[in-house]
Amino acid sequence: MSEQKRCKRIPIEIKLNISDLFKQDNVKIKNIDAPITVKNISKTGAGFETEAILPVGYYFNAKIELGNQESSLFVVLQIVRAEERGDKMFYGSQFVGRAEILDFIFDDYDEALGELE
Repeated sequence: MSEQKRCKRIPIEIKLNISDLFKQDNVKIKNIDAPITVKNISKTGAGFETEAILPVGYYFNAKIELGNQESSLFVVLQIVRAEERGDKMFYGSQFVGRAEILDFIFDDYDEALGELE
């Protein structure tokens, strides 16, 4: 199974805004103001689209709510790939340092989606 498909992807639509990007060597890009739409999420990362051109290899902070306020995740995502899709860019990102103990949040959200179908 390829690296980007090792966990089940859950369709989702979450609006976020990236204001700063950073790299581990203290390189920082500030005041980006790039609205993004998260299109899918898994236990290992998220796929999102935006009109902004973002550099692969950079990180950003995000708060992701899956279902309700109690299921909020404060995460760091690293942009690992980019693909042009029409007038937008689609990016793949992976969670950095996310505690596996939080997997139950993804399982609960996926289960709740299944009950709605």
